[in-house]
Amino acid sequence: MIVKFREYLKKKELSNSTIVSYVWTANYYLLYYGNFSRGNLLAYKNWLIKNYRPQTVNARLQGLNKFLEFAKKPHLKIKFVKVHNRNYLENVISDADYRFLKNQLQKDGLIEWYFVVWFLAATGARISELLQIKVEHVHAGYLDMYTKNGAIRRLYIPKNLRDAALSWLTLEKNFSGYIFKNYYGKPISSKFVYRYLKMFAQNYGINTQVVYPHSFRHRFAKNFLEQFNDLALLADLMGHKSIETTRIYLRRTAFEQQQIVDTIITW
Repeated sequence: MIVKFREYLKKKELSNSTIVSYVWTANYYLLYYGNFSRGNLLAYKNWLIKNYRPQTVNARLQGLNKFLEFAKKPHLKIKFVKVHNRNYLENVISDADYRFLKNQLQKDGLIEWYFVVWFLAATGARISELLQIKVEHVHAGYLDMYTKNGAIRRLYIPKNLRDAALSWLTLEKNFSGYIFKNYYGKPISSKFVYRYLKMFAQNYGINTQVVYPHSFRHRFAKNFLEQFNDLALLADLMGHKSIETTRIYLRRTAFEQQQIVDTIITW
């Protein structure tokens, strides 16, 4: 059944990371809860709520609902939990910590990881997008990707990064194919990147809560708006369907809010 579910998801043209997530959810449910009953489904939802953040709960429920749709039991779909919006950005790496991490990686000779961090922060790429970048894209200065609705999103590689990356790739004798690859020439995995970033954060004394692949995408957005205050352009660059999604980057991080309050409130 799981094999057929995976094929069903592929026909829906979902991303590989989404398919992996949905299949994992379906596997977990079948292993620990068995048959599809309202009681079992609610028990699984309650377990998720007790152990995960609302966003993660909803991601798992999305996968479960897709599995129910595949199993022709859409009437059993589970409602998502409500996500309470905060009035601040959470767990975003500061520009100072980003630059410190990048410089330390370069200083320690960890050049591939230096470029992983730089590419994430200078392009706003999702981790799945980063791992699709090839040497040919660096030469061109961009990577075109099809979105779920059939539109094309262009991921730009800025000139300073492009020039530095091409020099590094030439030294590595990497003239074609993926720039971040394993021994077999395939892209490294997102889990591999996540694990190593956490390790580097710990080694360099940076808060591990703010060092993960998507945090650098947030940093890109924050830095872009500080340098060029065009929310509509940022929404296009990040591939957001709605500009409302992008508005969150107009907010300060909790750390920034605390700094402002500490500085200006003296009464």
